[in-house]
Amino acid sequence: MIVFLRNKEYRKFSIASILSSAGDILFYLALMTYASRLKNYSLALSLIAISESIPRLLSSFGGYFADRTNNKFSKIVWLAMIRGALYLLVGFLFSQNIAGWNLVMTVILINFVSDTLGTYSSGLSTPLIVDLVKEDEVGEAEGFTTGVSQVITLISQFIGSGLLLFMSYSVLAVINGLTFIVAGLIYLSISRKQHKDTAQDKVQEVDDRSYWATMALALKQVKKAGGLLTTVLVIALLNGVLSTIEPLLSIVIAGNRQTMLIGTYSFTIALVGAMAGVGAALGSIAGTRLFKNISLYLVVLLANLAATFVCISIMGKQLICCLITYCLMGFFAGIAGPKLTQWLVTTVDRKILASSVGLINTVLLVVSPLMTTAFTTLSAATHVNYAVLGLLILSMLTFLVTIIVMNKTKAKPAAK
Repeated sequence: MIVFLRNKEYRKFSIASILSSAGDILFYLALMTYASRLKNYSLALSLIAISESIPRLLSSFGGYFADRTNNKFSKIVWLAMIRGALYLLVGFLFSQNIAGWNLVMTVILINFVSDTLGTYSSGLSTPLIVDLVKEDEVGEAEGFTTGVSQVITLISQFIGSGLLLFMSYSVLAVINGLTFIVAGLIYLSISRKQHKDTAQDKVQEVDDRSYWATMALALKQVKKAGGLLTTVLVIALLNGVLSTIEPLLSIVIAGNRQTMLIGTYSFTIALVGAMAGVGAALGSIAGTRLFKNISLYLVVLLANLAATFVCISIMGKQLICCLITYCLMGFFAGIAGPKLTQWLVTTVDRKILASSVGLINTVLLVVSPLMTTAFTTLSAATHVNYAVLGLLILSMLTFLVTIIVMNKTKAKPAAK
């Protein structure tokens, strides 16, 4: 929060990023709602989910191309403008009399292209944030932007569902396009200011290695930082536990409606997701500042401890305890991500910073869906209690691993 209020250029950059996130979630809701009305809606919704997921798994490629990019600000401006134009095109298509499936498949393709460009844009963001703030403020800055984006996502979900009552799909697509264009104009104003103040973009070194050589170097540098690679894997498991708890808790609540409901089932499930989201947002926004001088290891320990209590609360069918501990887990997980980015910034070569962040993000993103699939499958094949017990054991093991790594590295300053 402090860096947002104090640093004008970062504040503008953050607002541009938040605008894009808000528009994206509004359009996503519109597309999902439209697809849900098709005859074979399950296939349509699955294709949308796949088109949204694949670009996120390309983070390492986005980071790689970002590291090879000179004049990063000019590129992020163009990317925002192109994505804005794509969604204006989507708005036009929605206004035409096109058959449902033809329209959905075309929009899914356009959305996939836009999200893929967004992966490249995200790769450009971290090096640009490093240029806008002090090196020791990167974690706080990343945390604030991420946290506010999470809050905006939660709010936009409710606003979007309301807007769909009196706005057309075409209008929401146009709004999304305009948010990207406005974001691009904000990036342009920052770019001009940066260009005026310094000739950095003209002399900036870029990485010219092949993709695999860059990834190998990034992995080598991550491994050289004592405990960093293990911590990445632990945080990946932590994120996996965080994402897996919600569907398992939904199953437990469905089987215990008389004792575990608050109002209706749908409201209770929405409340579960909101608690995790609010916790993560608070952790990213305020926690990164409050825990700035606290070891990342300690934050991860607290998150795993909260995860352990969530699992125990689920097994004990104590919904209120589940909500409180789940929120706490989200809070500490929200702190861990930005602190990890801060550690990376002070560890890896600046020329391959985006590639390193992209590599780490790929690991973090891959683990969550894999764990969710594995534990929900276990729940379906046996009983939900076995899946929750498995999560409990995993949380306890990652707690022990974190203690071992912390003792081996003796809580070096790099892990702060």
